[in-house]
Amino acid sequence: MSATIRIKYNSPAGEVLQAGKFQLKGRLPEEVAAEWIRKIRRDVYYEGLIRVIYDGDQDITDKVKALIE
Repeated sequence: MSATIRIKYNSPAGEVLQAGKFQLKGRLPEEVAAEWIRKIRRDVYYEGLIRVIYDGDQDITDKVKALIE
């Protein structure tokens, strides 16, 4: 099963929106999103998470924040 995840976060340049389609492979969407955010943190300067949307309309921001903080 695959999921479309959109992550909106703050950077020094302003708000950034990144989106991608991921294979869940038995994982929860918030776990996949948390892993992706950790990768973003390693690659670019990241000031804070704004919102995480799963499959177009499901807000999983609070679940992801719990996993990354």
